[in-house]
Amino acid sequence: VGQVIGAVVGGFIMGVMNNGMSIMGVNVDWQQVVKGLVLLGAVIFDVYNKNKA
Repeated sequence: VGQVIGAVVGGFIMGVMNNGMSIMGVNVDWQQVVKGLVLLGAVIFDVYNKNKA
């Protein structure tokens, strides 16, 4: 079970990434790919840490 601060930080990171990629002119399709990979990486990191503990 996560904490509220983790959700806030995650939302902030996704928002900054979205804004930054839009400013850089990255295609919307590639933005979705990048955000999906970041989310997948976060889930893998979380599962790895929970199994390690």
